[in-house]
Amino acid sequence: MSISLDEVRHVAKLARLDLDETEVMSLQSELNALLGHFADIQSFDFQGQPAKMHAASMTNVWAEDEVRPSFKRDVAIKNAPVSKAGLFLVPMIIED
Repeated sequence: MSISLDEVRHVAKLARLDLDETEVMSLQSELNALLGHFADIQSFDFQGQPAKMHAASMTNVWAEDEVRPSFKRDVAIKNAPVSKAGLFLVPMIIED
């Protein structure tokens, strides 16, 4: 199956693309090459292959929750632009 120039012009019009004739011809060859790749993929036999959600196996890596030494409150608050009663003050982003 190949895409005609009229079909390329129609799709370009739907996408509101203003293409000149050289761009239409270039796009036609690129789309036909893409359809050729899809035809190659369709020719593969995948019978007996289990379905996968992703091409690569993915697993989450979780760190264990451990209590570790950290900054003391007064050291952390010392670098804050605004603080009050030992707490960080941040601008309100959600109004009532």
